[in-house]
Amino acid sequence: MNLFYLKYFVELAHVRHYTKAAQNLCITQPSLSHAIAQLENELGVPLFEKNGRNTTLTRFGREFLVCAENTLATLDSGVKAARRSAAGEGLIRLGFVRPAGVEYVPRLAREFLEKNSGSDIHFTFDTGPTVTLLDDLKRGRYDVVFCSEPFGETQLTAVPVSNQELVLITLAEHPLANKKSINLDEALEYPMIYFTRESGMRAVVEELFEKTGKSPKIAYETQEDQVIAGLVANGFGIAVVPYMELLHRLGVSIIKIAKPQYSRKIYMVTDSSIYMPPVVEKFCEYVKMY
Repeated sequence: MNLFYLKYFVELAHVRHYTKAAQNLCITQPSLSHAIAQLENELGVPLFEKNGRNTTLTRFGREFLVCAENTLATLDSGVKAARRSAAGEGLIRLGFVRPAGVEYVPRLAREFLEKNSGSDIHFTFDTGPTVTLLDDLKRGRYDVVFCSEPFGETQLTAVPVSNQELVLITLAEHPLANKKSINLDEALEYPMIYFTRESGMRAVVEELFEKTGKSPKIAYETQEDQVIAGLVANGFGIAVVPYMELLHRLGVSIIKIAKPQYSRKIYMVTDSSIYMPPVVEKFCEYVKMY
């Protein structure tokens, strides 16, 4: 169905006069008459009928007018949205691991909005473990994710954007609790609560223990760092976790890891195989400069 014919039909339905409608549309009256005739032939019903010197809608015309106006309104909305996107506005869908969501990502988003206060930009925020975030990124659910390094993901582009401190946590009554810093070798004799393989932190902690040349005594495994902290607070073992404010509220002992040396980074990850809207590209460039 010809889109212009729909617009001509709606204009004529409102004006109800061929000459005036043609003038408003900047076309000739024969062109308008031809368009309406073609539309009626395609639909198989008359849309207009003469009523004296004016033109009125038939019953079929009144019904079709509602559909035509809705169609044109939807199309107009889509055109405006596409133009906003092309102008660097629109929605940015973020996914991130929980530690990055405490301060880093919210601060980034707020300052980016402040820097672009004259633009119509919005965010959505979701959290999850690294494996889930990366899967959802590849499915197109997110535009950008902040997580652990995506090993072996050739279609993804990962840029390190933030360092994160790891700490050993224990019960306040634990033999290690009074230490301000620790060589991780000293923790090997105690039951350890570990991240599951679905967590991006698993590889980070494993690499840390590999540097000691020994393996920890894994008592329990779970995916979320906050759950691990809760288990430690209730005496199920000790753990290596990213530093977070929650630890102070749980009353656990927080011990700095002096040895071995480590580097825990948060990566900004995008899918290079999927078109990146201008507003997302602008945000990524801002993060890299941040």
